[in-house]
Amino acid sequence: MHNSRHLLIRYAWLSIVAALSTIALKSYAYWLTNSVGLLSDALESLINLVAAVIALSALIIAAKPADDDHEFGHDKIEYFSSGAEGIMILLAAVSIAYSAWERLQTPQLIQQLDIGLIISFVATLINLIVARVLISAGKKYHSITLEADGKHLLTDVWTTVGIIAGIGVLAILQWLGYKGWEILDPIIAMLVAVNILWAGISLIRRAFAGLMDGALNKQEHAIIKKVLDDFVLQQGIEYHQLRTRYSGSQRFLSVHILVPGHWSVQKGHDLLELIESELSSHFDRIDVDTHLEPIEDIASWQH
Repeated sequence: MHNSRHLLIRYAWLSIVAALSTIALKSYAYWLTNSVGLLSDALESLINLVAAVIALSALIIAAKPADDDHEFGHDKIEYFSSGAEGIMILLAAVSIAYSAWERLQTPQLIQQLDIGLIISFVATLINLIVARVLISAGKKYHSITLEADGKHLLTDVWTTVGIIAGIGVLAILQWLGYKGWEILDPIIAMLVAVNILWAGISLIRRAFAGLMDGALNKQEHAIIKKVLDDFVLQQGIEYHQLRTRYSGSQRFLSVHILVPGHWSVQKGHDLLELIESELSSHFDRIDVDTHLEPIEDIASWQH
């Protein structure tokens, strides 16, 4: 766990390097073209940098071992990171929409679109590669922070693709001699703002779900039930009060195991150890808490 956590921190540094690179490239593209669409793209990359720094900080804290004040560890900090990133995305959307509205009132001629679009394409390629790496690592190591950062970058990729396509059309119209189409630039920026706004809301909703101790997903819950049901068939036992929750990348599971009352404490304990071991073998990070009860006692069923 220690090594995987520090590996996640390295991925966060990769996100920061990518953000710095794309900010430089997209800002240069805006400077060349004076396109508010490309300006909105550069502003979103600035938010990417802030989000990457927040993600790095969260992962460093989450990597700390459990202590007397945080006996279940520090994993839940990842949800605060995801929520903060969502808020930053919303602020970026507002900023982009404001810039686009001002340009909509006073459209301006855009210049050197060919060079600007090439630079933006290079920046987008960097984001696409890094986004895929982060999402893959986030899923592999069950890090909502890394996965959220990757999905944020992927949103940026599709945003830039839309901007490049729209401004590309504008460049063709200008090359053909058509005038008065400069209004396309702020309209594209407005659409970008809406897209970013939706991405921010989605991240905030996911962060709230985590902070509210959301249960494990259906696939993971099905695995748990399959393991427990197998023990029911093989051992003649029962179970109830199955509860699960996420805390960052850490999973928690509690369940009451009901066994025949004539079993010895040792036999019951050995069964619980076997059940916990089998459940843990299906997940890389899970804390299993079992409670032993006599199956014949009516009080065992009255929770």
